[in-house]
Amino acid sequence: MKHVPNCITLSRIILSITLLVIHTFSPMFFVVYTYCGVSDVLDGFLARKFSLSTENGAKLDSISDIVFYGITAAKIMPSLLCVLMPPIWWLIAVVLVIRIISYTVAMIKHHCFASLHTYMNKLTGFLIFTVPYIIAQPFALHACIIITVVALLAASEEFIIHISANQYSSNRKTLFVNR
Repeated sequence: MKHVPNCITLSRIILSITLLVIHTFSPMFFVVYTYCGVSDVLDGFLARKFSLSTENGAKLDSISDIVFYGITAAKIMPSLLCVLMPPIWWLIAVVLVIRIISYTVAMIKHHCFASLHTYMNKLTGFLIFTVPYIIAQPFALHACIIITVVALLAASEEFIIHISANQYSSNRKTLFVNR
């Protein structure tokens, strides 16, 4: 039982990679994509519920998120290019730069890869997860603007946490509570 959450996380990595060969926006794409999203919630839930949470599990989850969202971004990029205007792409670039700087600061300061599971990061992850489902909808542009602004706030919060924290705590949920 103690390895179930990590096995679920590993399955997300494997299935994320299979998205590379599945036709984008096909029924199979959405089945695999949805499984990956559900498994992201399920592994953490099981780890917490059965007291199986570990630092390595949290890091594996973060790596899995990067693989999943990286591959998904590559798959849906052609559709996003048709929907998003240049200013939104610049804002997305700013978010990515803040993320890279934040991870670099954490690596230098705490000598480890540190991607926090803050409430804002979780909200950002959920909103980004919805993009393939909404990309063809008439409100896609407005939704993507909101998602990008939330992502900017989440990246900024994590950066501030890494800059201001004396020690790394993977359980830090918000900038406003230091636990």
